[in-house]
Amino acid sequence: MPRGEKTKYTDKQQRKAEHIEEGYEKRGVPEDEAEARAWATVNKQSGGGERKGGSGRSKSETTKRAERKDSAHRAADARQGKSPNKGSARSSTSTSTALADMTRDQLMEKARERDIRGRSKMRKNELLRALS
Repeated sequence: MPRGEKTKYTDKQQRKAEHIEEGYEKRGVPEDEAEARAWATVNKQSGGGERKGGSGRSKSETTKRAERKDSAHRAADARQGKSPNKGSARSSTSTSTALADMTRDQLMEKARERDIRGRSKMRKNELLRALS
């Protein structure tokens, strides 16, 4: 059970937390963990309880809107299989094992096919990055 009293949250915030919690439970997350994650998400998006007397930090509507939009984009990316942990550093090495196994000459040929500019002066790692 998440710590703290939830009476200072609006009905909308409570419904949102329930919806998020149900989603986690469908994915097999334990009930306590799902509830904690749900309230953490609501708190991150809205800054805590919004009813008068709540201990949540005040956030401007613009900040809240931007955070909700960012959260929605990350959720959509996750549904499409794009992990937030797959950064550019990782993607260049893991995009295709076949690319990493190729020689520089083979990479040059692929770069020529894709008409990558400046390829003649690129090193192997630069070609890998340009092709991935």
